[in-house]
Amino acid sequence: MKIAIIGLGSVGSAVATAVVNTGLAHEVVLFDRDGVRARAAAEDLGHAATFSYDVKISAVSNYRGIRGCEMVIIAAGANQKPGQTRTDLLRANADVISDIVPRVMANVDQKTVKLIIVTNPLDVMVMLAQKLSKLPASRVIGTGTMLDSARLRTILARQLSVSPQSINAYVLGEHGDSSMINWSSACIGGVDLNSFCKQTKNSLTQTTRNTIEHRVHNAAYEIIRGRGATWDGIAGAVADLVRCIANDENRILTVSTVDGVGNKSLAMSLPRIVGRGGVIATLIPKMLAPESAALRKSGKIIRKNFDSI
Repeated sequence: MKIAIIGLGSVGSAVATAVVNTGLAHEVVLFDRDGVRARAAAEDLGHAATFSYDVKISAVSNYRGIRGCEMVIIAAGANQKPGQTRTDLLRANADVISDIVPRVMANVDQKTVKLIIVTNPLDVMVMLAQKLSKLPASRVIGTGTMLDSARLRTILARQLSVSPQSINAYVLGEHGDSSMINWSSACIGGVDLNSFCKQTKNSLTQTTRNTIEHRVHNAAYEIIRGRGATWDGIAGAVADLVRCIANDENRILTVSTVDGVGNKSLAMSLPRIVGRGGVIATLIPKMLAPESAALRKSGKIIRKNFDSI
């Protein structure tokens, strides 16, 4: 598989490393408008690849260099700075996506290519990329709340002393401050969360759940305060999504893609079956009335942000 990565800032560079380390790409093309940075990244990653997989890594600063790519990962744009929300990046990154997507589409096979969107605010950028590319919504995929859900599972695992791999629990809606935790559908080892807590004598009070929600919502801000940016977590999410598509795994991931038609179309994260063709199906989990209301509110925020551009 030939994969292109557009944008080689801290996030794009981490994504490139994670994708190469999946061993699923025979060629990775690194694109950045700064050709010097692209070449330096390709050299550095090429040296690292000698310790892992035999991958051809090339640097380009012209979109013709991405021809033949089956997957294009767009990680370009401004990143959050301390004190900023993802929505603060809206207009600047809308301009970035509006410039990139038409150039990408002029150099790829529109019948097969998949676009993976990483740029924030993610759900709005997915909607914009799908509109500009004119691709089926199933092949324009944002990493959505994959990372948010991973953060939730990590926190729950520490709270309940169980492996995060045994936890099925999802953050849904916006990849942003309005995301919501779908507590009603959470289960551990096939046992619903409440039953698990009773059987293992764990306490998960409403106060504890509120604290967990706060920690999930603020995880990125805490990392940004201490590190300047977040990159390893999102890189891991992108690599997992690439693996799911490349291996045709038909695994359930909380990715963001456009559902609906016309003015009712909206991108937000829900549990979705993902395989070689992209998003195969969207699932609607069990929710209590307050959870459904929170999800609708999140969708309205995404729609408002999209309409503003």
